[in-house]
Amino acid sequence: MIVVADPQWAEATLAAGELPCPHCRGVLRAWAFGRTRRVRGLPDPVRPRRALCASCGRTQILLPGDLLPRRADATRVVGAALVAKAAGQGHRQIAADLHRCESTVRRWLRAARRPAHLEWIRRRANERTARIDPETLNRIIPASGPLGDALTALAASVDAVRRRHPDITAGTWALIGVLTRGRLLLPAPSG
Repeated sequence: MIVVADPQWAEATLAAGELPCPHCRGVLRAWAFGRTRRVRGLPDPVRPRRALCASCGRTQILLPGDLLPRRADATRVVGAALVAKAAGQGHRQIAADLHRCESTVRRWLRAARRPAHLEWIRRRANERTARIDPETLNRIIPASGPLGDALTALAASVDAVRRRHPDITAGTWALIGVLTRGRLLLPAPSG
């Protein structure tokens, strides 16, 4: 799975033969589409592009950053719940505010509170920020708790990306989806 901020850019890059395979560095080519699905929080159904590597034969799904794997809600909806939790709200209030089931929101919050996962997100965001604009790291104000720290690091990284690349029009949560490789709630990849 490759998470992309802009599906149209990914489609054009794929058509031009310039999208490398993440496994063997061969070239990906358009192959088919994933199944169409409705995602709560997005106005239209989404049908992600699939790509096939000409060298190793592996397939990849090009997942828009607006989506999270195996979730029925958009990245921005889940992100709003995490921001509310970091601000001290409980799952019942967050669920009511977002018009979601309490059990769904509780699952999101439990998935996002694993210390190792939050540290992975924070570290990944800080590393990306350091590569783009190291001065931004000096302006980060620590938040209260690991979730707040991870979200603050992601916000700083998005800010650095926007300053460096003002032509990027993707939304904040789509960029966060790319920065976390779709793993805002999933465990950090091993290795």
